[in-house]
Amino acid sequence: MCRWLAYTGAPVALDDLLFKPDHSLIDQSLHSRLSETTTNGDGFGVAWYDDQEIPALYRSIEPAWNNSNLRDLARHIRSRLVFAHVRASTGSAVQQSNCHPFRHGPWLWMHNGLIRDFHLLKRDLALAVDPSLYPEIKGSTDSELFFYLALTFGLDEDPLRATERAVGFIEQTAKARHVEAPVEMTVATTDGKRIWAFRYSSGDSTRSLYYSKNVRTLREQFPDHPAFADLSEETRLIVSEPVGGLEGAWIEFPQSTCGVIQRGKDELRPFEPRYHD
Repeated sequence: MCRWLAYTGAPVALDDLLFKPDHSLIDQSLHSRLSETTTNGDGFGVAWYDDQEIPALYRSIEPAWNNSNLRDLARHIRSRLVFAHVRASTGSAVQQSNCHPFRHGPWLWMHNGLIRDFHLLKRDLALAVDPSLYPEIKGSTDSELFFYLALTFGLDEDPLRATERAVGFIEQTAKARHVEAPVEMTVATTDGKRIWAFRYSSGDSTRSLYYSKNVRTLREQFPDHPAFADLSEETRLIVSEPVGGLEGAWIEFPQSTCGVIQRGKDELRPFEPRYHD
C-alpha cells in the first residue's frame, strides 16, 4: 500500500520530517514495517503551506529515496503544516497525476488503502461527483475520486460528515454491485488550519495509523531528547507507522475514528458511514 505523514506545529525544515528521523518516511519508502508492501516506490508527493492560502505541491513518479530534487528542496523549505506521501500502486498507472497528496483550492487529501474492485464501481462513483468538480479530476486512482466525492458531499463545510457520506455512498454502491468490504482507508485532509485524520475499514482488514503524544508529555517522558526542545506544544504528527525510534511516543488510532488536530484541544470522534436514502 502506501505510507504517509502529516505534520502541524512550529515551522520545521522538510528535511527534519522526511529524511533525518530514524525510520523516516523516506526510509519507509524502502523498508516499511507495517504495510502489506515493504517497498513504496511508485512515486511520492509533498505539500506544504506558507503565507499563501493555496499550498505548494511537489509530486514525482520517481521513488522518494532516489529523487535528488526532493532531498535538496527539503533542506531549504520550512513549513508549519506538511503532508507527505510515498505510493505503492494498487493497480492504477504510475503517473504524476496519480501521486498524492491531491489538492483542490486550500484543501489537501491523501489516502492509504483502497476501494476494492474499483473498476466495477468507478463509473457509478464518478457520476456522483458534482459536475462543476468533475473536470478537475486529473488522474485515475480510487483515492482522487474518493477526494472529489468528499468535496461533493461538503468537505469544506463539515469534513467528518462529508467523508462519512462519501464512504456510505461507496459502500452502498459496492453492495449494489455485489462487492464485499469495499473500503480500507487511512485518510488525512486539511484546509491549512486543521487536520482531519480517519481510520476505517468496511471489513476486518485495517491500515495502521498513529499520532504523536503531546509535546509536554514527550518532554516529561524523554527529558534529555533534543528533538523536543524547539517544538511548540501545538506540534503533532500523524503517521502510517511510527518514526523517530522512540517507544512510547506514539498512540495508535482506534478503528472507526476521526481525529481532529487543531489549536487547543484535539478531538477523537467516532466515524460512522452515512447512507443515502
